[in-house]
Amino acid sequence: MVSETYQSKNVCVIGAGPSGLVAARELRKEGHRVVVLEQNHDVGGQWLYDPNVEGEDPLGRSPNLKVHSSLYTSLRLISPREIMGFTDFPFAVKKGRDMRRFPGHRELLLYLKDFCDWFGLRELIRFNTRVSYVGMLDGDHVVGCKDLKWVVKSVEKNTESFVEEVFDAVVVATGHYSKPRLPSIKGMDAWKRKQMHGHIYRVPEPFRDEVVVVVGTSLSGQDISMELVDVAKAIYLSGKSLDISEGLSKVITKHENLHLRPQIEILQEDGRVLFVDGSWIIADTIIYCTGYSYTFPFLDTKGIVAVDDDRVGPLYEHTFPPSLAPVLSFIGIPRKIIGFPFFESQAKWIAQLLSGKTTLPSRDDMMQSIKEFYHSRGCCWHSEA
Repeated sequence: MVSETYQSKNVCVIGAGPSGLVAARELRKEGHRVVVLEQNHDVGGQWLYDPNVEGEDPLGRSPNLKVHSSLYTSLRLISPREIMGFTDFPFAVKKGRDMRRFPGHRELLLYLKDFCDWFGLRELIRFNTRVSYVGMLDGDHVVGCKDLKWVVKSVEKNTESFVEEVFDAVVVATGHYSKPRLPSIKGMDAWKRKQMHGHIYRVPEPFRDEVVVVVGTSLSGQDISMELVDVAKAIYLSGKSLDISEGLSKVITKHENLHLRPQIEILQEDGRVLFVDGSWIIADTIIYCTGYSYTFPFLDTKGIVAVDDDRVGPLYEHTFPPSLAPVLSFIGIPRKIIGFPFFESQAKWIAQLLSGKTTLPSRDDMMQSIKEFYHSRGCCWHSEA
């Protein structure tokens, strides 16, 4: 649906990673006034690699992680550069840089910096600024009201100065690869040796001559296992599924110190790791490559938006909570997507909805669409609070 009434909004974008940057670009293009709040010292989000993980909680259980990025040093893109850029700013090969079709992570960070500079986005961003609270102004009275506004509280890291502002709309673009998700394994809390989440893995050298158990057979678990073969005494890759990539299968045939194992049944205080098939080993380190959880510790929607069974919602088209749309939106929630084009499409939609150029279905119709989506996948979502 198209509306002829144009509106310019004062919009806060949380995060200056890929989704936050393209959101800022599209919002400003549509005539909105934009402020981007970014907790790190530069753009990039997850792609802003940080090699220093000293002092970080190894299992990521702390509510305030010191390190946002989960990149390890050797990580390369698994998607070709042709689909990793934005439509009007391709991820082109540049002489003197990483010219591979599947480049390393630094090349993507440089692309994001180029994008930011080309469109003059840096002037919109407040760096070293952590968002501590986002909530509805007089939220008990105006849920669903067109005039709903948002209170955003932030703190500047270097000065510890607090700022409280009011915005017409908030776009949450904080990503979802920073809050480690851990399995529940019997004996895990009593196991005395080194345990860590893959979130803080950077290089293989610290594991030289160790016996290492890598839990999780997805991409990062397989990558880290392949890196460890040249330094570790033995690596045991453990998971629910033992389906592995062709590359890892070839590594296993060449290296006698890399083994596949099923799930862990129990961890014992003496360092013993027992697997469900009855086999066991004594390990020095366990690395949990078990994924990440959605978390929005700053967001207060009076229960309207929640994380339930690692699903964020209810969200219409993975973007808008129906009773708070379009003045609250999320970019980049789905995981199995081609990221950059998806972020850009969401950003254009959000910007045009806020300007009044287009409109959404009714709240009831959006909720019905959400229910049908979950029903088609054999699950459900509770109604909004």
